[in-house]
Amino acid sequence: MIRHVTILGCGQMGLVCGGILTDAGRGAVAPTVTMWGHPPEEAAELSQLRRSGKLPDFELDPAVRVALDDASALREADLIVSAIPVQHTRSAWERLRPFVPERAGVVSVAKGIENKTMMRPTQIIADVLGDDPDGPPRPMGCLSGPTIATELARCLPATMIAASDDPAFSEALQKLFTTSWMRIYTNPDLLGVELAGATKNVIALAAGVLDGLQAGSNAKSALLARGLAEITRLGVTMGASPDTFFGIAGVGDLATTCFSPHGRNRSCGEALGKGERLGDYLDRSPMVVEGVATTRSVVSLAEKYRVDMPITHAVHQVLFEGLDPLEAIGRLMSRGMKDESVG
Repeated sequence: MIRHVTILGCGQMGLVCGGILTDAGRGAVAPTVTMWGHPPEEAAELSQLRRSGKLPDFELDPAVRVALDDASALREADLIVSAIPVQHTRSAWERLRPFVPERAGVVSVAKGIENKTMMRPTQIIADVLGDDPDGPPRPMGCLSGPTIATELARCLPATMIAASDDPAFSEALQKLFTTSWMRIYTNPDLLGVELAGATKNVIALAAGVLDGLQAGSNAKSALLARGLAEITRLGVTMGASPDTFFGIAGVGDLATTCFSPHGRNRSCGEALGKGERLGDYLDRSPMVVEGVATTRSVVSLAEKYRVDMPITHAVHQVLFEGLDPLEAIGRLMSRGMKDESVG
């Protein structure tokens, strides 16, 4: 039974996970919850005020302890929730590794792919921990799905996928995170669920560009459909189940991210479509836009596995190669005619 949970990261998803685990409608015995964040000034402010500028309308339950040192944050943890942006996951876990209990399971709620290694979040964490291969395997999994944090902060109805190679761990996560307004499904396809969560951010950037250019709903819906086709191709080639990409963690998360006005990747793309420079947008954004760095990784994966991903390549050209967004759309529209295929 999971009695003590430590959440790493005081961003939006870390905060809402704290809210879910202390929600009065969970229907189960609540675990003790500790949060850890960096920099320490941010954690100290959260500890005192129980609020964060990253999620202004959310108030952290008084029962959640905010740890101000590394050792005490993890001392009693049965489960560690990793809510750290993917490009910073390795450095954070390397710092915390000496304090991670041997028995603690790990669940990631981050969505992205590390640039240098092309690893998914759970792979990064496993790589850093380097557990004894002859010992019992550490339970590892992820929670993913259509989860706009501002809606979760208001306890609006939502669903997530608990994915793990260990069915018992998936079921434990399902029971722990289920509330009266949050429904959790299990899925054994950890690779597919993490990959879907990362790649949909790239397509959301493209959707935002269309919004910025006022290209219309027809174009955006077509983008979603063809974007789903290319991320499914990549996932299946890498060994994931195609069903995953047509479920909650796939098309469900993709639709939310592409259409919600609160999606940070879509919002970034919209700014680019309106002519703002990427660097200027990232400088003024209080949130990490995971899809920007992940675009580099997905292009590398597409090249490694020889998968055709024209939308992803177009996003990469707009972000990093100076291609005008209108020109990118023109190139996509002028591709050779072909039959429709999905996956």
